[in-house]
Amino acid sequence: MSRLPAIPETCLLGEQDLHLFNEGTHLRLWEKLGAHPVGTKDAPATHFAVWAPNARRVTVRGDFNDWDQDSHPLQRLVGSGLWWGVLQAVGQGAFYKYNIESSTGERFDKADPFAFRAEPPPGNASIVWPLQRAHAWRDARWLARREATAMQHEAVSVYELHLGSWRHTSEGRLPSYREVAEPLIAHVRQCGFTHVQFLPLMEHPFAASWGYQTTGYFAATWRHGLPEDLMELIDQLHEAGIGVLLDWVPSHFAADAFGLARFDGTSLYEHQDPRQGFHPDWGSLIFNYGRHEVRSFLLSSAMFWLEVFHADGLRVDAVASMLYLDYSRRHGEWIANPQGGHENLDAIEFLRQLNIEVYGHQRGVQMIAEESTAWAGVSRPVYAGGLGFGMKWDMGWMNDTLRHFAREPVHRRFHHDELTFRMLYGFDEQFMLALSHDEVVHGKGSLLGRMPGDIWHRNEALRLPCRSYFLSPHI
Repeated sequence: MSRLPAIPETCLLGEQDLHLFNEGTHLRLWEKLGAHPVGTKDAPATHFAVWAPNARRVTVRGDFNDWDQDSHPLQRLVGSGLWWGVLQAVGQGAFYKYNIESSTGERFDKADPFAFRAEPPPGNASIVWPLQRAHAWRDARWLARREATAMQHEAVSVYELHLGSWRHTSEGRLPSYREVAEPLIAHVRQCGFTHVQFLPLMEHPFAASWGYQTTGYFAATWRHGLPEDLMELIDQLHEAGIGVLLDWVPSHFAADAFGLARFDGTSLYEHQDPRQGFHPDWGSLIFNYGRHEVRSFLLSSAMFWLEVFHADGLRVDAVASMLYLDYSRRHGEWIANPQGGHENLDAIEFLRQLNIEVYGHQRGVQMIAEESTAWAGVSRPVYAGGLGFGMKWDMGWMNDTLRHFAREPVHRRFHHDELTFRMLYGFDEQFMLALSHDEVVHGKGSLLGRMPGDIWHRNEALRLPCRSYFLSPHI
C-alpha cells in the first residue's frame, strides 16, 4: 500500500491539518495557511501556504524580489491541493501576491485568501502581518459575564453602524478604529444601547458596497487602521460593558479578478455553473458549500473573528439567498437539488455545521440570521431539525411597523393589524426586531422622513412610537 511522502518539519501543516481541511471540518486554518513569519528579527523568514489544487505552478512575488514572478516558487504538498514554502529574508510588512500558473498555462496574480492585512486600493497586494500577541486583551471580566449570560435572555438593544460613514475627522478623512472608540462609547451609552453591530469590517475593494462585497475573509479593512487597532476598539467597548456583533457575509463574495474568483484558473471557491455560482442581484459569486475545503475556509473565518477579535456574535448576512436555489432567479435560471426541490441542501448542511461548531467552541456568543422568508426553524436547534441559529431578524415586523408609522396619525387606529399581525408567528422563532440600514438606503428614507406632516409633527410622532416599540427586544 503506497503512502504519501512525509511532510517536512519546516512545514506548519501536519497530517491532521490536511485531513481536517480536506474533510471540511478544519476550524483554525488561519494558523496554517497564508503568510506566517517564522524567522527572527535578524534573520526574517516567512512560511507561505495556499490552496490551489489545479495549478501547474505557484510562486510568491513581492517587494522583496522586485515583483519577480519566478524567483520564489512554492512546492506542492502531495495529495492535499496545497502549495507551501519558507522564504528567507521576508518578514513583517512585506507586500506580496501569489502568481499562479493554471493547468492551461495562463499566469495571473492573486491576493492571499488568508492574509491579515491588505494593501489599500488601487493596489491589491497582501501584507505579511503576524497577529500573535498583537494585542494584550483586558476584557476577561466581560468574557466571563458573557459566558454566564445568554443574550436572548436579556433585554438587548443593538446599535447598527457603518464605520465608514458614522463619523469623519476634522480633516475629512475616515476615523481610525482607535479614534472612534471614545465618541462611539459615549453615544451608545447615552442612547441606552447594549450592543453595537458593525457593518462588515472585513476587507473589501469597493467602499460603496459597505463591506458586503468581501475579498478578505481574515483581514480587517485598512480604511480604519491596523488589525490590532480594531482589537483595541472592541476591547474598549467590552470594558465599557458594550457587546460587539460583526456582520459576516458567507452568502457570496466579490468577483474581482485578484480575489477568490477562479482562484487557480478553475471555479475553486464558487460553483462553475452560473445558475449556481453567480448572484444576479449583486453581481457576485456564490460559494460552493458542497466542497469540503470551502466549508473549512468559511468555518475558519467565522471562528477567526470570534476567537481572535473577541466578537460577541456574528450577524450572518443574506441567509435566504443561501437557502434557496431559485433565490432571485426566474424559471430556467436555476438547477433543482437531487430531490427536485429548490432548497440548497449543501448550504443548509453548512449552516447547521457552522452553528454547531460556533456554539460548541465559543461560549456565550450569538449567531444571528438575516433571513427574510418563512423558512421554518431558523433559530431552532439542529438536533430538533432547525438551522441552529440563536436569533433571527424579524423582517415582517419591520415592514409592517414602518408602513404603520408612515400613515397619518388619524388613520393609524384603523390599521392596528399592522402592529398585531406578528403575534400570529412571533413565537415561532427567537426573533430580533430589526430596523437596519436596508430600510433607509436607496431612497427609502429615514424614520423621520417617513413620518407624515411638517418637521414638528414628524419629530413628535417619531419620539412617541420609538419609546413604545423600538427599545424593547420583544413586543
